[in-house]
Amino acid sequence: MSFSQSHLLGIEPLSPSDITAILDLADQYVDLNRREVKHSDALAGLTQINMFFENSTRTQASFELAGKRLGADVMSMAMQASSIKKGETLIDTALTLNAMHPDLLVVRHPHSGAVDLLAQKVKCAVLNAGDGRHEHPTQALLDALTIRRAKGRLHRLSIAICGDIAHSRVARSNILLLGKMENRVRLVGPPTLMPSQISEFGVEVFEDMREGLRDVDVVMMLRLQRERMDGGFIPSEREYYHRYGLDADKLSHAKPDAIVMHPGPMNRGVEIDGEIADDINRSVIQEQVEMGVAVRMAAMDLLARNLRARPKEVLA
Repeated sequence: MSFSQSHLLGIEPLSPSDITAILDLADQYVDLNRREVKHSDALAGLTQINMFFENSTRTQASFELAGKRLGADVMSMAMQASSIKKGETLIDTALTLNAMHPDLLVVRHPHSGAVDLLAQKVKCAVLNAGDGRHEHPTQALLDALTIRRAKGRLHRLSIAICGDIAHSRVARSNILLLGKMENRVRLVGPPTLMPSQISEFGVEVFEDMREGLRDVDVVMMLRLQRERMDGGFIPSEREYYHRYGLDADKLSHAKPDAIVMHPGPMNRGVEIDGEIADDINRSVIQEQVEMGVAVRMAAMDLLARNLRARPKEVLA
């Protein structure tokens, strides 16, 4: 199983074969995670440090669980109480971490590019758990695995990504991944929530939700990211739900077997109707959570293999 990367900083550097390698190994880890004994020794003897500069529930928990199931020594740092709050720079933090000799560093940071900067300063494998509005590669990979398992393939599908595109690193990573795997991607949302450089993405753009969902295979809803908004992007949550919230009427324009996705956390009654979110025949939202652990296990396993294969002088 070949994987060409030393870090997982984004989807952009990955080739289709890199993506397939992660998904194929993740499939094996889905089976492992459903067993009574859920442990492997793939990361035995290695140290994993999780650094989350932003709050997280699903991503942080699944990275921690993934590392422990693979046998790593896992440490999660409370960055809200770290020396960063006392004025330490990100580079000084990287130098401090280097002295601890970690093997895998998982980082979420509010600023785009911060994770890439850390990767240049440390001697371990770095995984991007979300950086600003830039990328969230493992979310896109777990979404891809969910789609592939539900639809039996990950190519030539019609996929609508709906809602707050402008502020979403999840949307950016998914657009990149789904495009690399030869899918037709539609973006659906109000003009105020579309990126200014949307013409460069190679996607179709729809302002009308019903038109955008017509005959799609996958409906991927996004969270309204209020914390990243600094102005009046929507008139009100009630109006937003009326026009862009996923309900039975809007979903009826998609294919009858279309699946519904959401990266979480959900704002029920704003982005998605609660009955749609809980519909076991259409919603794969809980499957996304399950796939997240398996994908993160696969990504860390493949990076660890490359780490162990490096010449000793590179690691010195």
